[in-house]
Amino acid sequence: MTLSGRRWLRAAGHVPDRVLCSTARRTRETWELAQPELETAPPVSFEDRVYEASAGELLDLARDAPPKVKTLLIIGHAPGIPELALMLAGAATPAESDAGPEAVGRMRAKFPTAAVAVLELTGPWDQLGPGAARLTSFVTPRDVAAPAG
Repeated sequence: MTLSGRRWLRAAGHVPDRVLCSTARRTRETWELAQPELETAPPVSFEDRVYEASAGELLDLARDAPPKVKTLLIIGHAPGIPELALMLAGAATPAESDAGPEAVGRMRAKFPTAAVAVLELTGPWDQLGPGAARLTSFVTPRDVAAPAG
C-alpha cells in the first residue's frame, strides 16, 4: 500500500474499528505502515486463517466481527480478497454501485496488489452473505499516486 493509499483511508473516512490481518510478512508490514497514517490504533488480530483463505473462509471471519464493529479492515491476499469483494458486491449491477458505474467492472477486470474495496453492509455481520453489500469505493495504487511534477 502506497503512502498516498494509506492516507486515502483516513481522508476518505474509512478508519477501521477492527483489523484482521494475515500473518504473512508482507501483510504485517502493510499494517505496520498503514496504522500510523490512520492516527488511531484499532484492535488488530493477526490471523493464520487469513493467509491463503478462500472468499468463503474470509466471509466466515467477517461474520464473526463483533456487532459494535462498524468498519472492518481485512488485509489479506489474492485470490481470496478480490473474490470476497466480488462475492459481496457482485450481485449488484455496475449502475447500482455508489463507487460509480465503472468501479464494479474495474474491480472485476483487475484487483491489483494494494487495492482497496470499500463495501457498505445493510445488516449485521453475522448476516453477511453474497450480494449483501454495496461497493462504495474501489481505489488502486494508481488512483492515489502522487501527481508527477
